[in-house]
Amino acid sequence: MVKTITTYEGNLRCSAVHEPSQAHVYTDAPVDNHGKGESFSPTDLVGAALAGCMSTIMGIVAERKSISLTGMTIEVSKHMSSDPRRIGKFEVTITVPLPPNHPDRALLENAALSCPVKKSLHPDIEIPITWNWIG
Repeated sequence: MVKTITTYEGNLRCSAVHEPSQAHVYTDAPVDNHGKGESFSPTDLVGAALAGCMSTIMGIVAERKSISLTGMTIEVSKHMSSDPRRIGKFEVTITVPLPPNHPDRALLENAALSCPVKKSLHPDIEIPITWNWIG
């Protein structure tokens, strides 16, 4: 079990502390929802969590196979739905610094698709993924 402690700071801003490491993250309400947009919104963090999780699971698989993914990027574009207000879609672009014909391509792609965050998201959230293999 890992605990985070979130404190409402006022003005639609929160601070969260990751108890084991004492790392801090801040959230602000987005401009289109009464906020200042000076930091990640909570729903932005869901997109960042998706990208971080996909990267991490791919990294674990890559390390086992002695494959370097250094420089890989995952770009997530969040689209909100309005009624009810919720995340409607995450468009994901994964740029992998390996050639398109890499022998472990399918293994790495399956690793990303099996990340715990992706598997935890509601099935109504669309998650189209574009792969760019550029090695």
